[in-house]
Amino acid sequence: MIRATRQREAIMRVLTGAGVHPTADWIYDEVRKVIPNISKGTVYRNLKNMYGEGIISELNLPGTINRFEARLDNHYHFRCEKCGRVFDLDEPVNTEVDRKVAERTGFQVFYHQTEFRGICKNCLNK
Repeated sequence: MIRATRQREAIMRVLTGAGVHPTADWIYDEVRKVIPNISKGTVYRNLKNMYGEGIISELNLPGTINRFEARLDNHYHFRCEKCGRVFDLDEPVNTEVDRKVAERTGFQVFYHQTEFRGICKNCLNK
């Protein structure tokens, strides 16, 4: 059974209310507003454990610091080349690609990650 601690609950509140894909440092800064004496190591350790337990997702996007999110379903992301923000895309994931790769290679494919890059609407309007 996974133990619900005050630290984990604070981290989850930050992740679910963030509206962005925050870094561990950003999460630490936000959690400190609620638990001022929490250490950075505690936040990092909890993020690692929560990811390992399947409670949160970790985004390992090339060319950026790892980010975290509470959303667990397989979905695509868009990264703005100007402001660096990462957005969830509500486009259906093409699982046919997984099947084709598995068929051609003999590999067992669990999922794929796709990141779209460009300029977000906010940056285009500036």
